[in-house]
Amino acid sequence: MNNLKGKTAYITGGTKGIGLGIAEAMMAEGMNVLITGRTKATITNAVKSLNTKGLKGKAIGVEADVRNLEEQEKAVAQLTKNFGQLDVVIANAGVGHFAAIEDMTSEQWQETMDVNLTGVFNSIKAGLDGLKTSKGYFISIASLAGTNFFAKGAAYNASKFGLVGFTQAVMLDLRKYGIKCTTIMPGSVATYFNNHTPTSDDDWKIQPEDLGQMVIDLLRMNERTLPSKIEVRPTIPGGKK
Repeated sequence: MNNLKGKTAYITGGTKGIGLGIAEAMMAEGMNVLITGRTKATITNAVKSLNTKGLKGKAIGVEADVRNLEEQEKAVAQLTKNFGQLDVVIANAGVGHFAAIEDMTSEQWQETMDVNLTGVFNSIKAGLDGLKTSKGYFISIASLAGTNFFAKGAAYNASKFGLVGFTQAVMLDLRKYGIKCTTIMPGSVATYFNNHTPTSDDDWKIQPEDLGQMVIDLLRMNERTLPSKIEVRPTIPGGKK
């Protein structure tokens, strides 16, 4: 995809943080994006923000829960209605519940699995026909928690270990169609994840725009080469020098 102008992307969890950063980077290259989120208000605000930045591409938004395959299928249909062919799927939506196993509720466990793992399954299923037609790109946003376990991370670790394995297996399934698949595994990112509000104290962390640039670099890579799994972390942990 050396020329990204006019290409399209479906981005789950695109109203803030990493998803919004990727959307902005894509639109700066002339791509059109459809972002999803759980509430109409957050979608409206994000789309307005993206479309008033003077970027080359256009953004639209749809209220859709990744846990619901039908809602994602309707979102993809809306993208193709507005922009034509689907070229890229970014499975970014995620949640985090962190607790020792004796304190974790079944509801927390189930939501983590439903969003972080089943939600990604739904994303690729909803976009698969479009990606086959365009010989497109599927990118999942996992985490370093998908290879590094930690205390109070049973649900999150399980979902992200599963997501890494899922994406790698899907890569093997889909490359015969000319579809590329990559999972990006960030460490600490300055986002609103887990009710955190980014401040200047987070300047040492990976920024959403950094991951946006990484996605653009992947899309532009020569067709013969596929970075199937990428670990990315802050250069200086904690900003300590």
